[in-house]
Amino acid sequence: MDRRPGVSVRVKLTLSYAGFLMLAGALLMAAVWVFLLRYVPDRAKLYNPDDRPGSVFPIRSVLLEVFAPRAAAVLAFLLLFGLVGGWFLAGRMLAPLTRITEATRMTTSGSLSHRVRLPGRNDEFRELADAFDAMLVRLEAHVAEQRRFAANASHELRTPLAISKALLDVARTDPDHDTGELIDRLHTVNTRAIDLTEALLVISQVEQRSFTPERVDLSLVAEEATETLLPLAAKHGVTLETEGDITPTVGSPVLLLQLATNLVHNAIVHNLPERGTVRVRTAVRPDTVTLTIENTGEPVTPELASTLTEPFQRGTERVHTDHAGVGLGLAIVKTIAHAHDGTLTLTPRPGGGIRVTVELPATTPQTGG
Repeated sequence: MDRRPGVSVRVKLTLSYAGFLMLAGALLMAAVWVFLLRYVPDRAKLYNPDDRPGSVFPIRSVLLEVFAPRAAAVLAFLLLFGLVGGWFLAGRMLAPLTRITEATRMTTSGSLSHRVRLPGRNDEFRELADAFDAMLVRLEAHVAEQRRFAANASHELRTPLAISKALLDVARTDPDHDTGELIDRLHTVNTRAIDLTEALLVISQVEQRSFTPERVDLSLVAEEATETLLPLAAKHGVTLETEGDITPTVGSPVLLLQLATNLVHNAIVHNLPERGTVRVRTAVRPDTVTLTIENTGEPVTPELASTLTEPFQRGTERVHTDHAGVGLGLAIVKTIAHAHDGTLTLTPRPGGGIRVTVELPATTPQTGG
């Protein structure tokens, strides 16, 4: 937005300081003059030593002639002093704001690493500078996460495209190659690319919170997700156990179902090769409801657990080769949880495997009339 150039704040503050000082000086001079007028007579007679009648002396007129030039000189000095002192004081007062402005300009030019780091005791400017620094920290972390996400997504999408190109090149250079095998491999690669694209779209839509909140029973959502994945659990030899109470919350039924499905799916495919177990529990706390899913499996370090919610982190040491997925399952769960003002916590189990807890705001269930 274009604006006409105006007077700087420092000049305005300088003129304000000087004007206030001039006003205070003028009021002081007026008070002195009024005080003199109250106790000094207008005229007085002068008597000589010989007791002869003396002449009349105009005291107020003479006093005014003496007082006025000196008062004007004092006011002129106050004006000069106010301008110089006001300019200095305004500069000192606006110095923190100048540092914040410079940091803002560096931020707009693309440098997010710069910080104000305003020294001194806590005051309004210090609070503003600290809030600005905190905003830059969050913004820098968000931008870095977005760049890392874009780079990883590009890498993940490039892989199936490169494989498809290689398969097509083989088919073009070798007409006698098995067409059925080529089609099957292309179908597998294309399916993976579609799954990845759909997962990226889900994350984008969830982050925008473009859904209408509804009352949802999280225990019913978990039960539906478990029943849907029973065939997959049977295929992997995994036993599913569910328990819990009614857990009312508010959110998108579709997204919460996807959250529960992703968690149960991960717990099944990242499990022991045989005789694995997945436990699904829901619980009600004073202000929140929880969905906890834990599975058996190989030991997981806390360092690895803390990175599994990052996009494209698969924990390859625990993943079966035929269910590697696209690396966005837990990233989608984390995004859905945050979109519902909830939290996602991953904790390694002492005997192996991992415990995943989703905590969402609770709501009072509707009662029938």
